[in-house]
Amino acid sequence: MKRGTSGLSLVVGVNKPAGMSSHDVVNRCRSIFGERRVGHTGTLDPMATGVLPVCVGPATRLGAYLTGHDKRYRVKVAFGAGTDTDDAEGRVTRTGPVPERVLDPEFAAAFVAGMVGAGRQMPPAYSAVKVGGRKSYEAARAGTIIDLAPRDIVVHDARLVGVSEGEGDELVSWEVDFHVSKGTYIRALARDMGRDLGCPAHVAALERTCLGLLPLEECVSLETLADLKDRAALDPVRLLGVRFFYVQGEEAARVANGGAIPSKDRALYERRRSTSALEMCACTAGVRESCEGPADGETVAVIADNKLVALYAFDGARGCYVARCVFQTGVSRGRDI
Repeated sequence: MKRGTSGLSLVVGVNKPAGMSSHDVVNRCRSIFGERRVGHTGTLDPMATGVLPVCVGPATRLGAYLTGHDKRYRVKVAFGAGTDTDDAEGRVTRTGPVPERVLDPEFAAAFVAGMVGAGRQMPPAYSAVKVGGRKSYEAARAGTIIDLAPRDIVVHDARLVGVSEGEGDELVSWEVDFHVSKGTYIRALARDMGRDLGCPAHVAALERTCLGLLPLEECVSLETLADLKDRAALDPVRLLGVRFFYVQGEEAARVANGGAIPSKDRALYERRRSTSALEMCACTAGVRESCEGPADGETVAVIADNKLVALYAFDGARGCYVARCVFQTGVSRGRDI
């Protein structure tokens, strides 16, 4: 089938393997679905594994709404060596002895717990941050130093999983679970951990375990995706985490044309639980009517014929919902329904 003619519009969760770039995953998905319009949300470095949401067909327009979420990672931080990329793929640029306290699990747990909170972080030199229209990693590869500015980040949670003394050529390392805000570089966290502990450090392994409302358990390998295809589709309404309302008949036609929808006497609905697995286990339906009315500017999803057909925003001054993004063919709500 010619790419771009699949007729599909959906969102899937891919468990990205190590050694592939996020763009490599997109190209593989183009082949799997026979669709040219494919995009990912939330870039992962080639060495990293885990959660990578992929939008197919017209659903690629959801990309702007699926970014900006918190993320969770499991990371292996190696001590005693620093690299130019702050991860294991880079060239070792400095080494140093590892303080004895780094091997103490109680000290390690307390240190990691102390990382929780708001702070400022300098992005890695090898990052996609742009300065003057040029990506930092492109400049770094060309031997040019770009003056990067620190950015505000939040570490919502940080927990030590374990301490490894290292065997043979392996370095001393900590395994840590992080829950962080958008824009947080785990490589920079590892780099700064080494700085604060008095020895160089880098990321030895990294797995993203959750992005927004999409956990690793709901992602599939590329091999499984090739078998399931559109049966792997997830509900974009749940992933967006927004409330929603239903339309049919004349109202559905108005939405298709981007027309405003009156909010008076219109019920808003929400998901009872955060994951499809939990909803499957629930004794009651996974959807309930909201008790609160819409907030001014709130983004809501519009559903018709069990598809996401639009995203609207509430205009409090006009007392109606106005169109933000309309999907003429609708986006599949997948297996979650």
